[in-house]
Amino acid sequence: MDTLRSMSKSMKIEGNPFGSSHQRNQIFLRFVAFFLLIGLAYRFIITDSTVSPVPDVRTSPGSPPADPSGLTAVAQAPASADSPGNLTNASHNASTKCDIFTGNWVADPTGPVYTNVSCRHIQEHQNCLKNGRPDANYLLWRWKPRDCDLPRFDPELFLDRMSNKWLAFVGDSISRNHVQSLICILSQVEEVEEMYHDKEYRSKIWRFPSHNFTLSVIWSPFLLKAETFENTEGVSFSDIQLHLDELDHQWTDQYINFDYVVISGGKWFLKTSIFHENNTITGCHYCQGKNNLTELGYQYSYRKALRLVLNFVAQPNRKAQVLFRTTTPDHFENGEWNSGGFCNRTMPFNESQGEMKSEDESMRSIELEEFRKIQKGSNSDIGLLDTTSMSLLRPDGHPGPYRYPNPFAGLKNKDEHNQNQNQIQVQNDCLHWCLPGPIDSWNDLMVEVMLNREVYR
Repeated sequence: MDTLRSMSKSMKIEGNPFGSSHQRNQIFLRFVAFFLLIGLAYRFIITDSTVSPVPDVRTSPGSPPADPSGLTAVAQAPASADSPGNLTNASHNASTKCDIFTGNWVADPTGPVYTNVSCRHIQEHQNCLKNGRPDANYLLWRWKPRDCDLPRFDPELFLDRMSNKWLAFVGDSISRNHVQSLICILSQVEEVEEMYHDKEYRSKIWRFPSHNFTLSVIWSPFLLKAETFENTEGVSFSDIQLHLDELDHQWTDQYINFDYVVISGGKWFLKTSIFHENNTITGCHYCQGKNNLTELGYQYSYRKALRLVLNFVAQPNRKAQVLFRTTTPDHFENGEWNSGGFCNRTMPFNESQGEMKSEDESMRSIELEEFRKIQKGSNSDIGLLDTTSMSLLRPDGHPGPYRYPNPFAGLKNKDEHNQNQNQIQVQNDCLHWCLPGPIDSWNDLMVEVMLNREVYR
């Protein structure tokens, strides 16, 4: 009995289901070997029956060389089952390219990538929400081409590809509007430094220091040499003197520095202008018979200007990749900017609703004709950035009366009739775009044309 108690006590104190230390080690090693055998068997079974979910990304000997522009992967979404891996989603299939400039605006509840609070680079006239615009539905749409998907602008990837590059925008205040949109998108990744501005803050240069990427906008509303005489509200006090045979040195003198250039003309050619060629006054536009000058019209001066510009950038010694952006239609209703015109719509048009004014149709026709001529006559790297149709469908995207803070604060709000009359008393902006706003989608198209420039030339 004492012996049994002694054995029982020993078991309670030293009892262990795996026995001694040497025994525990042997059992552990057997378990390890057992699980290794099971793992190897499972691997052999799975390898024979499934395909790896990770694609082979190695470059084959026959693969084309990398894009020397450094923009190959910008905004490139995963390829769909219908399109080859080396095409973006804006390409419908291997043989048919999608027209990214034709489509509709579709609802997008995610909204813009920035806000009027998160971006500090919005000009006051375009900061619609800050100025009191009461609706925000205009922010919840994205551009959808008719037969394909347009990749979204990836700002981080764009900055990586633009390292050590210079992108310049040349044109009027719409170009400045476009640049501000681009900066607002990019500033969500890296804040930009302003390096220069002219006296009127119309031309500016910025730099993204981490990428050594330079971005600039050059004020040149005619792209030609011109003497303009206007006050800060855009009211002329003397006729514009426009030289149809000389480009504006404000941008041509800097052109050698640029890697990418977005050029555009437009509405300024509708202003009263006196035309100069070969140091001689040859005619005018809208000069109402002044000094017996010949009325040649804005079509004459616009065609002359575009032909001179496109011939300049098409010269074989030019390194810059050029995008020519088409005209921007306005949405003034019941008048113009200086005669009570307004734009109070809150929804986009659908594809069948938008109708361009005759001036916009004429200018667009000239643009396409001159662009096609330069395409056929040279091997230059010029692409078309056709934002006209998509912009036409967005009458809701302008500041309207909200180009200034609280525009109706000093007006009495009586009945509905008087409220409508009040719109005539407040100057509206139905040409520029709210930020954030529809103009942000111009950048999606811009990057896509840069990517597939052979398709869109």
